[in-house]
Amino acid sequence: MEGLPVSVQTSGVTPMMAQYMEIKAAHPGALLFYRMGDFYEMFFDDAVAAAAALDIALTKRGKHQGDEIPMCGVPVHAAEGYLLTLIRKGFRVAVCEQLEDPAEAKKRGSKSVVKRDVVRLVTPGTLTEDSLLEARRHNYLAAYASLRDAGALAWVDISTGELRVTPCPLVRLGPELARLAPREILLSDMAEGELEEICTDSGAAITPLARSSFDSTGAAERLKSAFGVGALDGFGSFERAELSAMGALVSYLDLTQKGKIPLLRAPVRESGAQVVQIDAATRRNLELTSSLSGGRDGSLLAAIDRTVTAGGGRLLERRISAPSRDLAVIGDRLAAVRALTHHTGLAERLRDALRRVPDMDRALSRLALERGGPRDLAAIRGGLTQALALDDVLSSHELPALLADLRRDLIGHDALTDLLDAALVAEPPLLTRDGGFIAPGHDTDLDEARTLRDEGRGVIAAMQAEYAEDTGITALKVKHNNVLGYFIECTATHAQKMLSPPLSDRFIHRQTTANAVRFTTVALSEMETKILNAGGRALEIEKRLFETLRAAVLEAADRIGAAARALAELDLTAAFADLARGENWTEPRVDDSRVFEIEGGRHPVVERALRREGGAPFIANDCRLSDGGDGAHIRLLTGPNMGGKSTWLRQNALIALLAQAGSFVPARSAHIGAVSSLFSRVGASDDLARGRSTFMVEMVETAAILNQADDRALVILDEIGRGTATYDGLSIAWAVLEYLHEHNRCRALFATHYHEMTAMAARLSGVGNATVAVREWEGEVIFLHEVRDGAADRSYGVQVARLAGLPGPVIDRARVVLDALEKGEREGGRAQKAVIDDLPLFAAAPPPAPVAAPDPAAQALNTRLEEVMPDELTPRAALDLIYELKALVRRKD
Repeated sequence: MEGLPVSVQTSGVTPMMAQYMEIKAAHPGALLFYRMGDFYEMFFDDAVAAAAALDIALTKRGKHQGDEIPMCGVPVHAAEGYLLTLIRKGFRVAVCEQLEDPAEAKKRGSKSVVKRDVVRLVTPGTLTEDSLLEARRHNYLAAYASLRDAGALAWVDISTGELRVTPCPLVRLGPELARLAPREILLSDMAEGELEEICTDSGAAITPLARSSFDSTGAAERLKSAFGVGALDGFGSFERAELSAMGALVSYLDLTQKGKIPLLRAPVRESGAQVVQIDAATRRNLELTSSLSGGRDGSLLAAIDRTVTAGGGRLLERRISAPSRDLAVIGDRLAAVRALTHHTGLAERLRDALRRVPDMDRALSRLALERGGPRDLAAIRGGLTQALALDDVLSSHELPALLADLRRDLIGHDALTDLLDAALVAEPPLLTRDGGFIAPGHDTDLDEARTLRDEGRGVIAAMQAEYAEDTGITALKVKHNNVLGYFIECTATHAQKMLSPPLSDRFIHRQTTANAVRFTTVALSEMETKILNAGGRALEIEKRLFETLRAAVLEAADRIGAAARALAELDLTAAFADLARGENWTEPRVDDSRVFEIEGGRHPVVERALRREGGAPFIANDCRLSDGGDGAHIRLLTGPNMGGKSTWLRQNALIALLAQAGSFVPARSAHIGAVSSLFSRVGASDDLARGRSTFMVEMVETAAILNQADDRALVILDEIGRGTATYDGLSIAWAVLEYLHEHNRCRALFATHYHEMTAMAARLSGVGNATVAVREWEGEVIFLHEVRDGAADRSYGVQVARLAGLPGPVIDRARVVLDALEKGEREGGRAQKAVIDDLPLFAAAPPPAPVAAPDPAAQALNTRLEEVMPDELTPRAALDLIYELKALVRRKD
């Protein structure tokens, strides 16, 4: 939602309101949070919109052009919660602060207005506060640039400083946005309309920028300025479109942060060849990071997340969203997980230390943007302290290459850690203005100010004792009143002594009363000033020390960032090892072949759900795709509904994804030839907003697969063609399978209810049949959830409909129709219409089925079973009972 502009004239209004309208006019697309004392106030249309969005009272303040001015406000101390609500509802907020003390404004005149200006634009992609962010998820701001025939996508998380860019032709924009899930995307105002649909699908807020923000020449200069370098060559080679996208990000950050560019890491150029390509439909169908219902629960990420740090959680999401294709990288990651899986004690010690690691990345970012507080300094101290502890844990073990490399980034921070440890108290407050975060003994001036603030009476008492001793007047007192402040008082009898040299040189006469004479000294006057200002002075000293510590942290920002990344990688490796041990996962073999052999594979999310519900154990299944042996690189899966076909399809895709993410996998063994891209066409849904039917959506997704899958891709397809007429659907499914076999030549799992397609295994050398086993018992169908070689002969749709609770008459009628249709096929394929015409009309209330006479033998068997008390049976009695029941069954037969 765009901000609501205010169209008002400033003539005839108060100076304060004139100031408000001038600032608002400069930020027409945002709600203006106008600081007035302890509140952020909003006026005019902003107030109306904000009051409705925040469900707060809408009041009035004065009049403008004869109309009352709407007003609402939120307390400064609670502003973050209101900001979050507004951002989630699509608003942007301009935060306008007081830039001077009101007392300074009064010096310019009684009607002078406090200086104010916008210090920050709060938008979905520029959040840094912990309360506005999800700790375990990135908050990306993205920018897309298109120059001639080249496109590029850049993205940044200013809460961590990560900045990346990748070449991105328009056809890849949707999948990349699905991978990153940015909160906000920047587009050139010239391209906004063309790209709006693609960006809207990702859920990102769209922000148009002037074409000048995307100028590649100016972008290079902005990037040099942001990183403080004379050339970008040290960061790598970037195409003009990539520079354009990154330059737009920097331009927007400069605009929203009012010149305070966040602490950005060196830009990293990603290549599509480095990671597994996964499109938006596949991510949704496989429920990688969110379930189909939209929440995290029920997703793969939720099922496998055993990380104990925020940084590790964010890294896990990135790794799952973009598994690697680099065999060396995958091998190093798996070797590290293997080492921690074998060394249980080491892994547990690592995880115990990692649990105490704070989020250094986000603390560092807030400090760089001058939004940090004492707790952010403490977070840096705590993180670096734990990094050293983790290095000690690792030092006594022989480590694989990845863990050895990580160790190097954990050390070398002793000086900064010692400084922060000496300067900060154990538990500092959240805000700098609260004070009390600098440890006693760190700064002499601060200790003195605190002593005066907290022990002023004791200091005055000590001075009184000193003066009494120096003058020899025991009755001398140091007192205080609102007129004189602190003063020295003695009786009239001692006044002459005090007024005569040498005491008169030190003690200055202030006042004479009927019974006493009052004096002061230079030291007492100075002490009075110190005592009165001690609280403020202590806070100012702490603020100055905070800035010194902040500067020391920022000076070491690169090394702190490297330590944070090492800690996140350690956390993820230890989490994968814990998952492997706890869930009995196995190390996969990932190589450059086209083999895909899974033995005893399981679906990690379904298995976890079954365990939580206390249900039956998950049935593991094998999957074999290869160019060797029977040559089947495509498996055609048939079988009944509810038999587990979709689960089998998904679990094999997830096993491949997990393996290339560097994790062990839920299987007894796994040999996977590296997958280049992952495609899934599972489930059915329409797209009413675009006027697309379920079948149309299915065809669009299938077309994307056929057009993009290469011979290294893994494709899973479920029920292609089911959204249209039977023969149309069968013909489409048939043609799709042939195309996958002949042209894409990819590995694929293809589930279908068209049993006619099983004949293709005899015609196409790379297709093999598989089926989900069932068993029938006295008219009931029992799903075994076992995948076996071969083809199914039936779909058992009527039986599944009965299990779903369809009314009995509907089930009975369905059986009659099914029997007639099958009979027509057996009798030479009579025309379908003729078969249907021969069927009697539906009977809404069919005659009750005849009740069979009771079977005496069955009754005896049931009676005997009712009498049995299993808990009371001895092993011998149980054996005798089995013989007895078998005898009753034989009698029944």
